[in-house]
Amino acid sequence: MDRVTALFFQRDPVTCARELIGASFHWQGCVGRIVETEAYAAVGDPACHTWNRPGARRFVENHHPGDAYVYLNYGVHWLFNVLVKGDDGSGFVLLRALAPESGLERMRERKPGIKDHLLGAGPGKLTRAFGIDGSAHGMSFLEAPDCGISLGRSVKTVAGGRIGISRAAEIPWRFGDPSSTSLSRKF
Repeated sequence: MDRVTALFFQRDPVTCARELIGASFHWQGCVGRIVETEAYAAVGDPACHTWNRPGARRFVENHHPGDAYVYLNYGVHWLFNVLVKGDDGSGFVLLRALAPESGLERMRERKPGIKDHLLGAGPGKLTRAFGIDGSAHGMSFLEAPDCGISLGRSVKTVAGGRIGISRAAEIPWRFGDPSSTSLSRKF
């Protein structure tokens, strides 16, 4: 396994989001191939939490590249982001969708009645299937023995507008594998 280190996230969010497509996300016994991401810039991006949340700005200042930024969206779904801090800009990469690879029994227990390929087909679905909640916020998960990201096979990646947001949705910073059946929404 070619593990990703914090160095990977010492670049701009757009590059990181694009290059994570095809990588494997490991979380406490569950593994999924990353098939969809979104990039958010800490400066000048009205869709990013740093735009209007002082706590998010402090998070960027006080945490390291590759740390988990996990928040509760609309009081319903936990969303998992990775902090990006580089000379070309800081921000976050939201994991939007994962194609389950292993740990399926645990995922099925957390999301009964869902077809396997849809267990991680959305940012809230993947955190529930993987058992991720707010306790992961701020975690240096890349260094944990049972968590991390490993680079995978190179896949054709497409870009499109971000979804699920009301500001700057037209910016083409959503990336994905168009052949995946586990996308949150087709491109």
